[in-house]
Amino acid sequence: MNSKNPRTIAILGGTGKEGKGLAYRWALAGHKIIIGSRTIEKASLAVEEVLGLIGKPTPVQAMENPQAAREADIVVLTVPFSAHIDVLKSIKNEVQGKIFVDVTVPLVPPKVSKVQMPPEGSAAQQAQSILGENVRVVAAFQNISYENLLSGEPVDCDVLVAGSDKEAREEIVALVCDTGLFGLDAGPIENSVVLEGLTSILIGINKQFGVHAAGIRITGIPH
Repeated sequence: MNSKNPRTIAILGGTGKEGKGLAYRWALAGHKIIIGSRTIEKASLAVEEVLGLIGKPTPVQAMENPQAAREADIVVLTVPFSAHIDVLKSIKNEVQGKIFVDVTVPLVPPKVSKVQMPPEGSAAQQAQSILGENVRVVAAFQNISYENLLSGEPVDCDVLVAGSDKEAREEIVALVCDTGLFGLDAGPIENSVVLEGLTSILIGINKQFGVHAAGIRITGIPH
């Protein structure tokens, strides 16, 4: 799979499993990937792991978060909610004018199967309030497990994309397709409340059935 529009994508928090899964899928599609972390050492280890999965020379680099955000066309955040605000503040200046994809879900342990939203409404809306209106914040990938992303196999799940800028949503839907998944425009950023809340529900379903990768599929439309 080769992207028709190769981009430089920074994945902040890319040392985590979800971040590495996205890095793996997008690198295979021909995008240049920067894995960001608070330390270059952690980012470098994640790069080695992703390159090991790909098995061939691929443009995947390691940087600290602010530099990664500065160098990228599109910035993706995949950190635990407990680190959300601190990371947003640390890269605010570097993401102005860019598309910013927030994958964060406001999970509050120990009750992670209970929907618990921040005062702003959602993690994506919190990001928008901190980064400012010059940043095109989009919510996506909340309902895809890292096991599916790292499998390398076709995934029986859809990805909903919400954000206030329609062109930004369309671009991220295209990036979803580059991962081998099916993306759908889910409307304005206020709808990210539903996307993020679904993750807690899926966690509960995983526990009920003893599985790890429950997802969603939108029926009644052509895929």
